[in-house]
Amino acid sequence: MIGSILLFATAAAAAEILGGVLMVSRKQWPTRLQETLLSLGAGFILALVFFKLIPLSFQILPSAAWWLLMGYATLHFFEHTVVGHLHFGEEVHSEKMISKVAGFSAFAGLFIHAFFDGFSISVGVQYDFLVGVLVFIAVLLHKFPEGLTIGSIMLSAGFERRKVIQAALGIGTATVVGACSAFFLQSISPAIVGGAFAFSAGTVLYVGASDLIPEINKTENRLPPFLVFAGMVLFYVGEGFVESLVR
Repeated sequence: MIGSILLFATAAAAAEILGGVLMVSRKQWPTRLQETLLSLGAGFILALVFFKLIPLSFQILPSAAWWLLMGYATLHFFEHTVVGHLHFGEEVHSEKMISKVAGFSAFAGLFIHAFFDGFSISVGVQYDFLVGVLVFIAVLLHKFPEGLTIGSIMLSAGFERRKVIQAALGIGTATVVGACSAFFLQSISPAIVGGAFAFSAGTVLYVGASDLIPEINKTENRLPPFLVFAGMVLFYVGEGFVESLVR
């Protein structure tokens, strides 16, 4: 089980780092590709949360609502209260560099975000392997665009390429650290495990509803909002496929 968790977390971290490195290499990635991945990821995440994570949270722990809200509020606190200027998608300040403070803030917000990505993967796998695989897919779908995001923001803030790559590596590492931090749950009471599962469900809900959907709604392209529904269908198809493999 630990091996699977580390494999999933490392793969998610690698996708993050790849996005950052490709942004630094100045290869042109069309905005539509980012919007497509974010839209599919948002739909997949929302379906995962409402069909799997929330029902399971209440099945494990009757008081799951408090933990769900706490998980949601924790990401909101760190991403948009403590940290400012955090959004997904390529930075568009071509005529005016953003401040380096904003670059550091974006790094801090995405670092915390990535930590809880890894934590959610680990908790999911520990509770039920199928759930863990689905959480991993949901995380993976938005990791590459996230890497492009931190790369574009820090380049726009005037950081040299080496620093941008280090930032992508740091955020990728946070995913693995978050996964490892949940290992101690194996020796803790079922009530705490249930609370951690519900907490992670709240953080996943935040990623889908408050991080990704607002970015999709900003686009002038009519396709990405439609692809959110395709992401929901992808969850339904993916769940059946993964279940046939792991059961």
